[in-house]
Amino acid sequence: MRTSRIRTAALATVTAALALGLTACGGADADSKAAGGSAQVNSGGDAKEGARSTNASGGTDEAAGDGTTAGAQQCRGDEMLLTAEHRFAGQQGDHLLVTATNKDTKPCWVTSYPTVKLGDNGTALPHSKKDTSGGSKHITLQPGGKAYSAVNLFDYGSKNHTAQSFALALRGADGHDGPSYSVDIKGDKPQFSWNEADVLNWNTKKPYDF
Repeated sequence: MRTSRIRTAALATVTAALALGLTACGGADADSKAAGGSAQVNSGGDAKEGARSTNASGGTDEAAGDGTTAGAQQCRGDEMLLTAEHRFAGQQGDHLLVTATNKDTKPCWVTSYPTVKLGDNGTALPHSKKDTSGGSKHITLQPGGKAYSAVNLFDYGSKNHTAQSFALALRGADGHDGPSYSVDIKGDKPQFSWNEADVLNWNTKKPYDF
């Protein structure tokens, strides 16, 4: 009778131990699954953060592409080849085509419109009211790259002013002018006349090129 009780107690002890072991294994699996689930959430969260970071970087790159190339400095007049050509002389659309070529070995940028003073006139010409907006953007010129502007000439027949050259200064992002440079007019009719005149923004395409 005593032997039977000892066996029963031993069996109960083994059963209890086995149950505890299975519970511990189940708990470990649950903890493992919970940890795995947490890792998946973190991984997914990191992936989303990574995607947002990539998009933000891409946006910056696109902005740089539209504006200033990374590391580019403002163009300096002494590193530029500045030329002007009198086009459509005496016709509608009479203007001076201004070309700025980057002669340096590094990219640089121009912005807004050039400050132009015609002949001996000490007053800078205004920006054309008919010009398109967006003149505050930077136009990056690679070595050898060109940007164009134009001086619109309005001659009402009285020929109040006549000249064959003008002074040009590059404008900075703050609107201040750099040093002025004398620009001689090229072409069949270097002399030009005007009663009124204004200036266009820098552009990568020639204005009035039709």
